[in-house]
Amino acid sequence: MIRFENVGMRYGMGPEILRDVSFHLAPGSLHFLTGPSGAGKTSLLKLMFLASRPSRGLITMFGRDIATLPRAELPDLRRRVGVVFQEFRLLDHLTTYENVALPLKIQGRSEDSYRADVKELLAWVGLGERMTAKPPTLSGGEKQRAAIARAVVAQPDVLLADEPTGNVDPEMGKRLLRLFIELNRLGTSVLIATHDHALVEAAGAPELMINGGRLTVRG
Repeated sequence: MIRFENVGMRYGMGPEILRDVSFHLAPGSLHFLTGPSGAGKTSLLKLMFLASRPSRGLITMFGRDIATLPRAELPDLRRRVGVVFQEFRLLDHLTTYENVALPLKIQGRSEDSYRADVKELLAWVGLGERMTAKPPTLSGGEKQRAAIARAVVAQPDVLLADEPTGNVDPEMGKRLLRLFIELNRLGTSVLIATHDHALVEAAGAPELMINGGRLTVRG
């Protein structure tokens, strides 16, 4: 699905944030991305979501070299990747239901074909009673769960989750982990960036550990 070979990244003329990063995510794999704050986890996720370009090295996604990919083809590639951002990025003028259903609407599907699935997913993440609420009225934890539901609703080829349980209680954290694992069982490659070591231990999945801009793999 995704391959990095000796990738480096810097912002402007500053020092490299990522140095000689090499790894690959196989189809249907589940990994955690761990490391201290400022180690480069978010920068790595930005490269994987095509929000940033590397300073050097090779990144291939779905068999395509992103350095030579025409800009017009980037949106189609991005639609194959679901992302849970720390800042949520919900649209304030849409209801919770409409935010979560948005990826399916963009695909051109009729609401009749997805209404029941979206409602079931919202119930699973504990937002069944908040479907008509808009983001300004949601708590931080509710926004987090809505963002997760939106990222997984279309069953993307790859899911990137940046601290997805950071604003929820431990019990909901376990529930969301089960959602990610189930999505993975359906064929989605999942990468979860987290500081929550209990979450990592509960899943027993391999870790991509980043520190000082360098990455090692454990498990």
